[in-house]
Amino acid sequence: MNDINDPTLFEHTSRQLRNLCHEAGFPPSDDSPVELLRELLGAGGDRRLSEGPLWPSDVADDATPVEFSVALDDTGENAVRVLGEVIADQPGMAANMNAARRFLDSTARRLDIPTERFDAVQDLFLPEDPQGKFSFWYSLIFRPSAKPKVKVYFNPDVRGEDRGRELVAEGFRRLGMDDAYDAATEHSIHRGDDDRFTFFAVDLDDSPTSRVKLYISHYSATVEEAVRASQAVDGLDGEVIRDFCRVLGGDTEIYGGRPLVSSYSFVDSEPKRPGNYSLYLPIRDYVTDDAEARERVRAYLAARGSDPAGLDRAIAALTDRPLDAGRGLLAHVSLRLGQFGTGTTIYLSSEGYEVLPPRVGASAASGSVGV
Repeated sequence: MNDINDPTLFEHTSRQLRNLCHEAGFPPSDDSPVELLRELLGAGGDRRLSEGPLWPSDVADDATPVEFSVALDDTGENAVRVLGEVIADQPGMAANMNAARRFLDSTARRLDIPTERFDAVQDLFLPEDPQGKFSFWYSLIFRPSAKPKVKVYFNPDVRGEDRGRELVAEGFRRLGMDDAYDAATEHSIHRGDDDRFTFFAVDLDDSPTSRVKLYISHYSATVEEAVRASQAVDGLDGEVIRDFCRVLGGDTEIYGGRPLVSSYSFVDSEPKRPGNYSLYLPIRDYVTDDAEARERVRAYLAARGSDPAGLDRAIAALTDRPLDAGRGLLAHVSLRLGQFGTGTTIYLSSEGYEVLPPRVGASAASGSVGV
């Protein structure tokens, strides 16, 4: 029975997803986003929010196993995305991994998704005894009147932090991108443990721009570290990176809370060099509350020629709480640059289990970034 005062996780998140899709212009008859969300959440989706999370997922700060994002392409096209972790009925690292595999099997059959890339690297990243905070996550990507797409995020530290580089290099090699590891790390890995692999990700589709991506977290970094990292992609203007951080990061000089994150995108037709670079800024660690985050994001969107009203529609799709009452609804913002498309993506927390209080004093300790 639906209890509006104590909804289930699925009721809470499906309402938010429907609202986001409505704002993005999806046909009212398109139920595929909500149907996939239901399957991803599994039995845990029927658990009431008052019962707390079934498993402390690292996808979001409050352990909700989903995070939303709205991708605003500079072409004017938009996408709604769900980052999610599949949680087993009896959760644990290995159990969650096996449940996530079953979700892929079911979804691949249903949507006719090619899984060759996943199959090529799964024995690397999915050991019997996975370590770390997760084994692999999904991104479900929805565009109006288009078939959903799926992306998989693997954990480079799943066999231990000392083996991350080995797994990433071998993952690229198996996917026919022998030079990609050196190309991605040449400008981004040079500060010891302050530059760390975060995700190794693969798009599960057969389009010409289907990507293999590497994400690298830059702890205690300056903007210039991000500028340096961006130079792995030919033709990028470092001043665009500086403007992004200047507006969204405010007067932050060293990002000592949650880290800046770089990602590099490779495609089969150009496997030796990344064609796109993205920078992710965890804005929630560098503002007092979501009201301040909203003002910064609106200012940035306006400067790029995007309609800031779209941000407010996305916020209203998720919550009606006062923005100055919490921090983290606007979790992070990314800038995409390069030949495979440019734009801005805004990442939005479901806040299913908790609203983080406004920040007081120094920035919070570093943590994970779901992208």
